[in-house]
Amino acid sequence: MNDMHQKIITIERHIIEQERLYPEATGVFSSLLYDIALCAKIIARETTRAGLVDILGLAGKVNIQGEQQMKLDVFANATIVRMNSYTGRLAVMASEESPDIIAIPEEYQKGRYVLVFDPLDGSSNIDVNISIGTIFGIYRRLTLDGPGTLDDCLQAGKNLIAAGYVIYGSSTDMVYSTGQGVHVFTLDPSVGEFLLSHSNICIPDAPKYYSVNQGYQPYWSHGVREFTRWLQGIGENAYTGALSTRYIGSLVADFHRNLMAGGIFYYPADANRPDGKLRLLYEAAPLAYIAEQAGGYASDGRQSILDIKPGYLHQRTPLFIGNRELVEKAAEFIARYDG
Repeated sequence: MNDMHQKIITIERHIIEQERLYPEATGVFSSLLYDIALCAKIIARETTRAGLVDILGLAGKVNIQGEQQMKLDVFANATIVRMNSYTGRLAVMASEESPDIIAIPEEYQKGRYVLVFDPLDGSSNIDVNISIGTIFGIYRRLTLDGPGTLDDCLQAGKNLIAAGYVIYGSSTDMVYSTGQGVHVFTLDPSVGEFLLSHSNICIPDAPKYYSVNQGYQPYWSHGVREFTRWLQGIGENAYTGALSTRYIGSLVADFHRNLMAGGIFYYPADANRPDGKLRLLYEAAPLAYIAEQAGGYASDGRQSILDIKPGYLHQRTPLFIGNRELVEKAAEFIARYDG
């Protein structure tokens, strides 16, 4: 088709068109998604000029995880909280950067949705100009009215009604799903709009990459080590067409590459982190939702990530995510060798 006749679809238009699939929709949920897109534009603006405005480097604070907060972490968290505190769309929020749930101020109306998010995933890479991202998930509240509660946030991923992420790299892409496929929007900085670049994407059937920090291999279980050898094409009945390894160390960037090209990302439990490293509520579960909408799968090595109900706000989990065949194979190795 001639380029002049190709449809240009903004994220706002796409959200509205998706809303029409639900005759009972009020528009509140659509507005919430667009609020998140606006937050992404603001954060993207700062990431692209970070070195010019003294926003790189440590902020001198430590978050609930015991990690040094970067200045851009603090900015991203504050942007998302401020943008969503007064709209009347949310009952409560939860963030990686906050020790407790984030209440909606008393003076504002409380909505029917819950927003959980990692404001700036991969922030340890900020100062070396490696891609970073924002991850989010949206639930319906469980309580009927009044202020949102911790229980509203502590829901299994299977209850998600939308999830997505933004990757700030050579371009800024926003990827999201509301249960009707996975769609990718690329920010055009010249017009300040996210434009649809990939619609209804699926993880390719033929995987290319496995992504894991092999520096921790000495601490892995026998099953994870054997699974890695299988991916490399080593040993009896090894995977045919051994995969190449690619690892960035930024969850969003590693996941995005494998979503588009095919493969598996894993951050297993190990001797030093028996519960895993990644956070279930606002990292693993939203990405698991995206993976399954794209034909993939995510597990903790034994069960679906989407079936795990968090017991507390910052619960960690092992994570295997990507092509379904590979994730299920990881579980086979873990069951066989680790019991």
